[in-house]
Amino acid sequence: MTKRRPRLAVVSPFVDKHHGTERYVAEWVSRLADQFEIHVYSQNVEGLDPSRISWHKISKLPGPHILNYLWWFTCNQLRRGWDTSFAARPYDLTFSPGINCLDADVISVHIVFAELLRRNSSAAASEKPSTFGSVRWLHRQLYYRLIALLEKRIYANPETSLILITPRTAASLQEFYGRTGPLPAVYFGLDHEVFNPERRLELRGSARQELHLTPEHFALLLIGNGWQNKGLPVILEAMGRLRELPLHLLVVGSDDPSPYQSALERNSLTGRIHFLPVRNDVEFYYSAADIYVGPSREDVLPLPPAEAMACGVPVIVSAACGISEIISDGDNGIVVPDPSDAVALAAKIRQLYKSATLRAHLSERAISTVQQYTWERNAREFAALLIDALEKKHPAMPPARDRIRE
Repeated sequence: MTKRRPRLAVVSPFVDKHHGTERYVAEWVSRLADQFEIHVYSQNVEGLDPSRISWHKISKLPGPHILNYLWWFTCNQLRRGWDTSFAARPYDLTFSPGINCLDADVISVHIVFAELLRRNSSAAASEKPSTFGSVRWLHRQLYYRLIALLEKRIYANPETSLILITPRTAASLQEFYGRTGPLPAVYFGLDHEVFNPERRLELRGSARQELHLTPEHFALLLIGNGWQNKGLPVILEAMGRLRELPLHLLVVGSDDPSPYQSALERNSLTGRIHFLPVRNDVEFYYSAADIYVGPSREDVLPLPPAEAMACGVPVIVSAACGISEIISDGDNGIVVPDPSDAVALAAKIRQLYKSATLRAHLSERAISTVQQYTWERNAREFAALLIDALEKKHPAMPPARDRIRE
């Protein structure tokens, strides 16, 4: 007799392969569909085989992000309650990447907003460029405080299993929410068929030509959303100290670039900063770049620096960036201790600009470092932790590992 797969509810506002947290979810769900009966509650889903999951669509509320978040948080809770009652088949496990509901059994922690709020509080206030900027800053502060408030209730619950994307998050969880004891971590995964030095070399000429980069231009790259947290202000300040160098910065993401116009003018960078849209073939940007720069204020484990390393692009990150845990400064990458130190960042950029030998060394060592990180390995580790949580929640059920193997 064939035993049923455990029913897993996945609660994420959107799932795709273009963003950090959502990329993790998409890769996990794609690889777990044979083991679990997966029901995705989301406002938008891309890049998943619809025949292998059930998508329960939650409508999106137009307007400010914080209002849509409150709408989403409430609606997915009500919808899952209705579906469970109507079908009379409760979910065996509910998983959420971050804070999306009150009843998740398992949560993957990609960022601790209380820590982000602390790091950004003084800096964010000083970066209000205009009345419009002040509104954006206020909205961001309200959103961060709301999430931090929910974190206090949800992360502090010892019955909720937490999966970390990097072990460094454990310190913040203990400091802010009293979570102690070992918390398992699942590091990132990469698609090495897409992100590799051969692909970068193949695309490099056409990518630079399309972006109007000449052989003399030295291209810096930053990818992601939340540019203030990613360190864009300090990159602009560092570039302002290196005006004599032919530096160009490629900034890829969906943020509004208007708040940074005054910084461009102040640092005489007009024409050198290129705000670019996200592409499905993001390796195009790695191919055009000479170095990746990510002096994040707080970033658990962003994928772009790891993808850059896999492509052989030398990287500079801050110590506050989670990927610094696998970087040995000066060997397979560069780590700047203080994410707000524009002087130190400028010195490292200058060093890499001047030394092709150092760039080649960092490139070679970076490629070797990230070879072990694959989505297959990542998904196996994640699945094992889900099974642990399943057996913890339903101790009277037959062993979950045996059932899944069948």
